[in-house]
Amino acid sequence: MKMNYKNNYIQKIGLIALCTGLLVIPACKNDFLKVDPQAQQPAITFWKTQEDATKAVNSIYANLRTWGNTAFPAIAVESIGGDDAEKGSSANDASYLNGFDNFTVTSTEGQLQGFWEAQYQNINLCNQVLDNIPAISMDATLKTRYLAEAKFVRAYSYFRLVRAFGDVPLRLNVPKDASEFNIPRTPKAQVYAAIEKDLDDAALVLPQTYPAVDLGRATKGAALALHAKVAMYLGKWDLVLSLTNTVMGMGYNLFPNYEQNFRENNENNIESIFEIQCEINQTIAGSATSQYSQVQGVRGTKGGWGFNVPTATLAAAYEAGDVRRDATIIFRGETTPQGDAIPATGDNPMYNQKSYVPFNSIISGFNEGAQQNVRVIRFADVLLMNAEAANEQGNATLAKTSLNKVRARARGGVVGVLPDVTSTDKDAIRQAIWKERQVELAMEYDRYFDVIRQGRGTTVFGAKGWKAGKNEVWPIPLTEIDKSAGKLTQNPNY
Repeated sequence: MKMNYKNNYIQKIGLIALCTGLLVIPACKNDFLKVDPQAQQPAITFWKTQEDATKAVNSIYANLRTWGNTAFPAIAVESIGGDDAEKGSSANDASYLNGFDNFTVTSTEGQLQGFWEAQYQNINLCNQVLDNIPAISMDATLKTRYLAEAKFVRAYSYFRLVRAFGDVPLRLNVPKDASEFNIPRTPKAQVYAAIEKDLDDAALVLPQTYPAVDLGRATKGAALALHAKVAMYLGKWDLVLSLTNTVMGMGYNLFPNYEQNFRENNENNIESIFEIQCEINQTIAGSATSQYSQVQGVRGTKGGWGFNVPTATLAAAYEAGDVRRDATIIFRGETTPQGDAIPATGDNPMYNQKSYVPFNSIISGFNEGAQQNVRVIRFADVLLMNAEAANEQGNATLAKTSLNKVRARARGGVVGVLPDVTSTDKDAIRQAIWKERQVELAMEYDRYFDVIRQGRGTTVFGAKGWKAGKNEVWPIPLTEIDKSAGKLTQNPNY
């Protein structure tokens, strides 16, 4: 059983800033402009001790909760394009986000750049760890684990990039000189191969569990589960089945109460495979950097901005009696299970309940809900990947067993609700699994890419403006193309 314990504030340090996949060399060289960053350790004195290694690895985790990873850029690129979410907020507020919903976005849109930069910031921090920690004299077991943690996060960020943009620059080391600053896009097959290697390497080393002080770090189960998802996107069903079967034997289980599964007091529970750790340390100004909950909070209430809201399509997708509907959607005029009265009038009829933090938990002086962890991989996802892989491999019995475990929790203990799937037809089971992924993982940044990898983009998103041969990927940010002097190329039809 995993302990319900949250990491201490993850320290972030001033490491070398390689913010994007490419670099621009500053022209100004005047010495008087070279001012040492305040409260940051110079890189030349770093990478000496085990403590330095710990700080560097912790900085990787800290960066995962930044704006580009969890707020507008991530919402735009990974959520709003789907049919379960739309921009939300008031009509005129951040109207540029509508371009991701109706597929009119162009390469100059700032959220694309923000998402790209955030992922390459993660990758750069990982590369610094992988390049520098091997030379540090320190505990050998801890050193090996730190390198594995960096490989896991690097794989996670490259997966987010390749899923969103297709071919992307593959950078596996910190550039040694100017000749390595500007690199072209790498074919996505090679990027996926690098992701899989990182995850294989990580899974061999990472522990299955951690003591309470380290809870929230990447585990063996996280590496295996993420690899299963990567393999699912590649159609490697035999590998998906093998990996998910392994994870299913590692002690994870479904948290009994679906709605409570997403509350702060149940973070890192038995269903959690990997979460982005967020925290408020009231004694450290600026310690709470996450705006994940704030930007999606009920608009006009306790500081919520009201973006990335559920759609009527999602609300109608649930079967009668499915407890996940009310646990996923905050409806205008309702009272939440925690007793918060939601105004009956407002800009949006629905809000994301999975990112919700009860009003009495909001701490004055900090972003609304900055302590809310971001769920990245849950055991329910593993069960549904296992079901899909088993079905594609012709094992209908296992497919239905894994699928029906997810449905059983969604009944909320009510007999006759969400009956087991009993069909033996392969296509019928496939459709049932896809439907279950829609409602089980709603508002968790999976639906948009799920539909595309299923080959249903035109069918599901066509009415919104999605076009085959173009919208399988987003445009490469124009800023990156400009900085590369044309070495980076644009995706087709953008």
